[in-house]
Amino acid sequence: MCWSKFRKSFLGEKLRLFFPNWVVNVFKHFPLAFLAIVFFGYPARRLRIIGITGTDGKTTTSNLIHWILTSARRKTGLISTGVTKLGTKEIHTGLHVTSPEPWILQRLLRRFVKEGVKDVVLEATSQGLVQNRLWGCHFLIAAVTNVTHEHLDYHQSYQNYLQAKNRLFKRVKIAVLNKDDESYSFFQKEIQKTKAKLVTYGLKSKADFTPQSFPFKTKLLGEFNQYNCLAAAAVTSSLGINKGQIKKAIATFEGVKGRLEEVKAGQPFRVFIDFAHTPNALGNTLKALKSITPKGHFLIAVFGSAGGRDKSKRPLMGEQAAQYADLVVLTEDDPRNENVEEIIEQIAQGCLKAGAKEDKTLFRIPNRGQAMRVALKKLAQKDDIVVICGKGHQQVMYGKTEYPWNDFQVAQKIIKGRK
Repeated sequence: MCWSKFRKSFLGEKLRLFFPNWVVNVFKHFPLAFLAIVFFGYPARRLRIIGITGTDGKTTTSNLIHWILTSARRKTGLISTGVTKLGTKEIHTGLHVTSPEPWILQRLLRRFVKEGVKDVVLEATSQGLVQNRLWGCHFLIAAVTNVTHEHLDYHQSYQNYLQAKNRLFKRVKIAVLNKDDESYSFFQKEIQKTKAKLVTYGLKSKADFTPQSFPFKTKLLGEFNQYNCLAAAAVTSSLGINKGQIKKAIATFEGVKGRLEEVKAGQPFRVFIDFAHTPNALGNTLKALKSITPKGHFLIAVFGSAGGRDKSKRPLMGEQAAQYADLVVLTEDDPRNENVEEIIEQIAQGCLKAGAKEDKTLFRIPNRGQAMRVALKKLAQKDDIVVICGKGHQQVMYGKTEYPWNDFQVAQKIIKGRK
C-alpha cells in the first residue's frame, strides 16, 4: 500500500474508530500542521489572511471577497470549496475538501508569497479548525455567514459546533458578524473577551452594513445572497477598499459554479444546479426560486442527503422541500455505505409531515440519473423551474465506490435528449 492510501485509510478516518476525536486532533493533526508550517517557512506570517466560516454561504462570500479585491487591483489568493485562485488565475489542486490538509495548505500559502500575493481569502470549516488544519494561520479578519444545522454527526451538539467555529476568532484583529443570525449573541460575547474590532451586517437588525446604509445591486438571487454581499462588503471595506469600488464589483459578480448555476440548453423551462445540502440552504434556495416561478407553474426540486453524515437534518430538509417546492423528487447524494432507500425514507418523513402526497407531489427515485430524467423529461413543463440540489460543483459520486458524476453535464445531456 502506498503512503497516500495508508494515510487516508489508517491515519485518516480509521483512527477515529479506535480513538476519540480530540486524541486524533492533538496527536495526529497538530504535529502534521506544525511540521508543515516549519517546512514551508511560516508563509502565513507574510500574508493578510481573511477567514470565512459558517454553515452556508462561505463559498459565495469568499469568492465575492476575492472578486472585489481583484477588481481593486490587489493580487489576492483564494482557497475555497472547489476552486483555488492566484490572482485571476485558477490553480488546479484536485482538492475535494474546503479546508485542505496542512501540507497542501502551507505549500499553497508559500506559493502565494513567492508570487507576490498579499491578501488571501480562506474558507474555514469547523472540522478544519478543530483538526488544527489551519493552525499557524493568523487571521487578520474573520467573518461568519451563519451557523445552522450541520456536522452534528461530528461535533455532537450545536454548542460544540459553535465553539469549533469560534476558534477562528481567537486572535483576529477584525471580526465580522451577521447580526440577524442566531449565533450572533454567542460570537459577540466571545469577541468581547478579545481585542478584536467588531463589524456587523444584516438585513433586519441595526448593523454597520445594511441595504439602507450600503445600497447595492447584484445579479445573485435570493435573500441569502443579500447577506453574502453585505458580509463581503463589510470585510473588504475593513481592508480599505473604497465603497464605490465594492458596489461596482458586487454588481458585476456572476456567481460561483454550482451555486444556483443555470443550465441553458434550449429547453422551454429553467434548470438550476445548486450545492444546497442543509435544511437552511435548501430552504433559502427554494424560497428564492419560488419567488421567480411564474404564477400557475411548478417549482420542481431534485435532491437527496449524503450517507455517513448528520442524519437528524434529513427530515428537516424534507419539510423545507415540501414547503417551497410544488413537486419533490428524492434521490441519492453520495450514499457511501448507507442504504439509499433508507436515506430517502428519512427525508420523505419530513416531506409527508409538511403535506406532500406520495406519488402526486412526492416521488422516490434512488438512481440520481433516473431521478433527473423524470424531472426534466416527464415532470417539467413550459415555464416551470427545476432545481437539482446537493452536488453543485462536485464531479464525483461517493457510493460503495467512487465514480465520476457532474449534475450540470448530466442535465445538459438529458435536456438535449428531449429534442
